[in-house]
Amino acid sequence: MLDASQPASAKIGLMNGASGVSAASVIPNGMKSLRRLSMSPPPSLKQLKQVSREASVLATDVADQLSLGSSGNASVATDASSEELTSSVAPWPRPNPPKLLRTGLCYDVRMRYHCELDPPKQRDDIHPEDPRRIFHIYHELCLAGLVEDPSSIKPLVDKPLLRIVARSAMPAEICLVHTRPHYDFVESTRDMSDDVLIHMQHQYDSIYFNKLTFATALLSAGGAIDTCRAVAGGQLKNAIAVIRPPGHHAECNRPMGFCLFDNVSIAVRVCQQDLRDSCRKVLIVDWDVHHGNGIQQAFYQDPNVLYISIHVHENGEFYPSGPYGDHLHCGAEPGLGKNINIPWPTKGMGDADYLFAFQHVVMPVAYDFNPDLVVIAAGFDAAAGDQLGGCFVSPKCYAHMTHMLMSLAGGKLVVCLEGGYNLDSISKSALAVTRTLMGEPPDRLRETSATISGIATVQKVALIQSKYWHCLYPKDTDKGVGERFGVERMHDIVRSYQSGQLYGDHKMTSLWIYHDRLSKSFKDQVIATPNYHKAIPLLVILHDPPPVFTVLQPGTQRLDLHNIYLADLSKHYIKWAIDQGWAVIDVNIPTHITGFERGIDHQEEDKVKRTIETEEIAIYLWENYIECNDATEIFFMGVGACYHAILHLLVNRESFRERLTATVNFVAENLLLPINDQNIYNLAKWYYNNSLIFVTANHAVWDPERQRRPSKRFGQLVRSPEKEMDRMLQVHRDEVGIFFRKKVGAGFGRGRGEGGKGRVLGMGM
Repeated sequence: MLDASQPASAKIGLMNGASGVSAASVIPNGMKSLRRLSMSPPPSLKQLKQVSREASVLATDVADQLSLGSSGNASVATDASSEELTSSVAPWPRPNPPKLLRTGLCYDVRMRYHCELDPPKQRDDIHPEDPRRIFHIYHELCLAGLVEDPSSIKPLVDKPLLRIVARSAMPAEICLVHTRPHYDFVESTRDMSDDVLIHMQHQYDSIYFNKLTFATALLSAGGAIDTCRAVAGGQLKNAIAVIRPPGHHAECNRPMGFCLFDNVSIAVRVCQQDLRDSCRKVLIVDWDVHHGNGIQQAFYQDPNVLYISIHVHENGEFYPSGPYGDHLHCGAEPGLGKNINIPWPTKGMGDADYLFAFQHVVMPVAYDFNPDLVVIAAGFDAAAGDQLGGCFVSPKCYAHMTHMLMSLAGGKLVVCLEGGYNLDSISKSALAVTRTLMGEPPDRLRETSATISGIATVQKVALIQSKYWHCLYPKDTDKGVGERFGVERMHDIVRSYQSGQLYGDHKMTSLWIYHDRLSKSFKDQVIATPNYHKAIPLLVILHDPPPVFTVLQPGTQRLDLHNIYLADLSKHYIKWAIDQGWAVIDVNIPTHITGFERGIDHQEEDKVKRTIETEEIAIYLWENYIECNDATEIFFMGVGACYHAILHLLVNRESFRERLTATVNFVAENLLLPINDQNIYNLAKWYYNNSLIFVTANHAVWDPERQRRPSKRFGQLVRSPEKEMDRMLQVHRDEVGIFFRKKVGAGFGRGRGEGGKGRVLGMGM
């Protein structure tokens, strides 16, 4: 027994071996090793209720040092409970009927001992992985009357949570996932000096250490193991493990991202090993806002573990960074198709996006997989209010996702805490999940419409994964069809059609553009009227390929040609300019270059590469065809992402700045870019006075929460009433015509229409 008169720091030192006491010696008397208890008969009810006095005294004393100032005595989350389950016992030979089983809770105050040795003086700078995280969740459960604890609000629910005693994981269990050198390294931290530990935290990826870190990490892994064993073995209906430090970033040979041991992966491996066929197939759903690279690594080639992660990816820029969290990583060898990443392209995703992902990918695949156990790697950092995550998932949504997963594996579901760093958000979210586990129906949701980017992401994932899952649509194209039938990409056919139409109507022909590689996509890329070099106004249009609208064939999801519609609205601007007696150069910037892909799988737009190619084409066109001609006025029009090439020319070519009369650009889903005028006097002012930038009504630039109005460096912005590019191009034709005519001057530009009199104002419809 520790001397209660000693200061807390002295007691912590004893746990770290300062007096020869090992970490294992502070485990409560009723908690023996897994091997010893697995050979013993099931404990009696009296044994289940017994709690070690030593552990309670130690936990209370240290918790006082870590308690919240505003919580008073309630901050001491005692382990005392009228019902505790020593879950390190092997499963009962005859499990209770599911209707009689209870929901379990694993929580141990000693997991709060892992904390910073040198905490910041400013409260706002406290490390996000704060020891108070698990206490806030536990305290919220107590306030809701779900836990039998002295701090709980009475009366309690009819069947309060059944407590699961956390134990230290054994080396052999940890090494089912991690290498022995990794285990030895974490173990060695308990004997290091404080100075070494503080220095070392700056060398590792988002990790801090103290002398109790190793013991705490063992408890966290052990808590996950015994919680999963209790549910998989039929002792509990389902359970939540409120554990820390988290684990899903820890890889086999290194800690990272606040994680030391991969708790969920270790627990799944132990259950598979000990329970054999009764826990052969396991589904892991990771809804932490960060990709669980550690779990993915552990099971990437395992056909019996299906890992589904929903996370912010930001094209590999969001932690843990890199391509491994993208939708193209689907598993390997026997595990091909058993790794599903749903990578959000940006922060800000909400309830409707997550539910859309569940309804269209997660649940169909989960039913098809038919697991024996479901484990949620439950990070709550996608919750509204979490600054690291930046998303807006509500407690209600977490409850709905939990409720859907409870329909799998006969209800055998374990929730293991991962991330989540807003103390209020994680406690409210964990409470909603726990209530659902205990049988309460989730509250109703208001938001039901997913964002465009959310829908696109889920559909891309479904397309890739449809190769491996019969339940997912649309199906990816047969890889061999290209070789068998010699197919052509539709965007090349469309451009060839456009070129033929413009030649027939206006005698427009191709201009040669140098490329360092050959492709069908470069044919007819730039076409011009025969008079493009003459002393008349010149309109240059840079645009994305025209949009195509389709109606899918029900069931097969195939496309019939009579159900495909082409919306080529740039031709109306070309016709208007030619009717005014102007010259026109039309530039099509393909989103994909045909001939450099393998097979005919779905191809993603390479935005960085396309940006570079667009700038190169614009410069080549300017230097070889426009700069040397006699045009009286030069107008550039950019449609979609291509308009950035106009800004590039303004900044990098002085001759372009001198001769450009005005520019009109249309911005929809692409970024709104400012002119970079740091080294060019009055460029931003000129750009504002001689531009019209039409922006869709739902673009982020119009967000009412923006603190300031957009700078003039973005040009003269016009908020369109439309939300789509094709509608915007159609609605604003007259405004563009009036703007161009004003810039030319009232005395020039008689058209070639009837009697030589073209439309002077606008373009008409």
